[in-house]
Amino acid sequence: MASSVRMEDEFAVAQAPLPWRQQNWAESLESSIERGANHLLSLQTEEGFWLGELEADTTLESDYIYYLFVLGKADPDRIAKLATYVRRRQLADGGWSIYPGGPSELNATCKAYFALKLAGDPIDSPHMTRARASVHALGGLELTNSYTRFYLALVGAVGWELVPAIPPELMLLPNWFYINIYEFSSWTRAIVIPMMILSALRPNWKLPDRAQVDELFKDPTRKRAAFDWSKQLISWRNFFLALDRGLKFYERLPWKPLRQRALREAKSWVLEHMERSEGLGTIYPAMMNCIFSLVAMGYGPDDPLTCRETREFARFEIEDDETIRLQPCVSPVWDTAIAMVALEEAGVAPDDPALVQAADWILSKQILGPGDWQVKNKDAEPGGWAFEFRNDFYPDVDDTAFVLMALQRVKFPDAKRMEAATRRGVQWLLSMQNRDGGWGAFDRDNDRRFLCNIPFADHNAMIDPSTADVTARVLECLGRFGWPTDHPAIQKAVKFLLKDQCGDGSWFGRWGANYVYGTSGVLRALETVSLTAQEYCQRAVSWLKSVQQDDGSFGESLKTYSNVSTKGQGGSTPSQTAWGLIGLLAGSNTSDPAITRAVSYLVGSQNEDGSWSEHDFTGTGFPCVFYLKYHLYRNSFPVYALSRYHNQARRADEFCALKFQPNEFRLRSGI
Repeated sequence: MASSVRMEDEFAVAQAPLPWRQQNWAESLESSIERGANHLLSLQTEEGFWLGELEADTTLESDYIYYLFVLGKADPDRIAKLATYVRRRQLADGGWSIYPGGPSELNATCKAYFALKLAGDPIDSPHMTRARASVHALGGLELTNSYTRFYLALVGAVGWELVPAIPPELMLLPNWFYINIYEFSSWTRAIVIPMMILSALRPNWKLPDRAQVDELFKDPTRKRAAFDWSKQLISWRNFFLALDRGLKFYERLPWKPLRQRALREAKSWVLEHMERSEGLGTIYPAMMNCIFSLVAMGYGPDDPLTCRETREFARFEIEDDETIRLQPCVSPVWDTAIAMVALEEAGVAPDDPALVQAADWILSKQILGPGDWQVKNKDAEPGGWAFEFRNDFYPDVDDTAFVLMALQRVKFPDAKRMEAATRRGVQWLLSMQNRDGGWGAFDRDNDRRFLCNIPFADHNAMIDPSTADVTARVLECLGRFGWPTDHPAIQKAVKFLLKDQCGDGSWFGRWGANYVYGTSGVLRALETVSLTAQEYCQRAVSWLKSVQQDDGSFGESLKTYSNVSTKGQGGSTPSQTAWGLIGLLAGSNTSDPAITRAVSYLVGSQNEDGSWSEHDFTGTGFPCVFYLKYHLYRNSFPVYALSRYHNQARRADEFCALKFQPNEFRLRSGI
């Protein structure tokens, strides 16, 4: 087998006349696909699913140290391992970033400093001195987001006057009212409703005397800087700041006639949503807040109800000899759907046991019960899939569309079961289309943008509006199931995508980094409904070519979410190169040199075991606030992209000389 260096030499001449390069090109490409697919197959679990690590920044480990101290479970060995992980990721300037290669970020740095202080690091040690200086350089604790200040207030490290009011009386606003909890995004509901309970009860949790942070304020005379009025007198920000002052006055009143009823509603909501799931919302901050709220309501750290939630939360831990790190959640349904689609494109037989077993597992995860999505979508029948093992209140559109595409090619022995599941899934997807023609992630028409000005909305994800990447996923799914271009749902979706397209031809990527992800997804979707010949698609192809790097790769930094002038720029990654290649394949001919160079890069950068290496984060949680690294992206998407090129090239007349044969190699599980 040729080495990766040899492959690069062969692919460097990819633009030479076909007779000169045909044999080495074909053999190297097929070998790369086979090794990549076999590596993917080797990662499948005995139960039939795939699950890669989901990596985030050190705010998780910092918060976990704080969480263990609050619960009285701060085992010294565990705290030491968590602290080691945090220390190792400190940057040269003393701060901590929220993605590899990113600059120091204020909230991450404040949380790391406070956690290390709890862990016992002396404040005059060099790394703590540098961390404190970094906090001041970034604006000081007074400019942190509301969630950072909320957690500090819970343990008396700052006063509650520095925290936005989050009254539980919000629970009493009816669903038809213009502002109510179901106008918040699903993840915001799960995070904030336990915070309402905590904000009202204000438990007296005292940590060690060293758990103070006064030294982190840059200007102690301006501790309330986060509540500064907007210079624009009449603005939503000023309206909500005035409302916040009124609510804080209300909080000081001795008589609150609706408080107990509101707390009962909040408690009922939390307890109900803990059921049929593996923890509230099955995401890190919601589960941690839920545990805190249970303790505040008197259940105690060792109460069976609290223990159930803490056991689920502990499953996010990944421990090795020296460190403990935390995942923000787990992604088995998502990882499995992507791996299945990649293997199907690579030529794994529809009745291969690996695919049949994966399909059986994923069919068992279809959600057929009620969820929050029904508040705005009352007449639709359930049928979606969630991201995690079990999260029945929150099926999401993106996962459901990918799952349906994965199931479509499988030859499943129980055809009636498969047909019923896919029919329900497609109908659920259609029912979730927003009035603007697009799709959001978890809810329908969750798009009241003025709510983003609420003081506790500074996590940059208060709502869940239509986005190009999720809309594209649904459009691709419908196209694969044979829905015609003139169907009203598809026409509305295309209209939304055209409106959402950037002037340079690209599309924003809400859930992946960033414009390469968004543009690739839209082009692939439009290909399935035969629209890539349109002028707007060709502009998108031209944009992709304009940001392709000289070696054929693509790379885009997460910096693009805060600085649009850097779009399309960044270090090369296998996942983003695969996305770029998928987009080019959708809108250009396989003989295009840009495509050839992208294929060359992926084949040349593959490891001997069939995997690819990737350091950067290419996933997005909350833009500008929280980012992710999906560890399987670097393997699944390159296999899919190379296989798609292989299959398209084989069908093209100008590649007949390569003599590609369908399914010429047999993929072997476990190799």
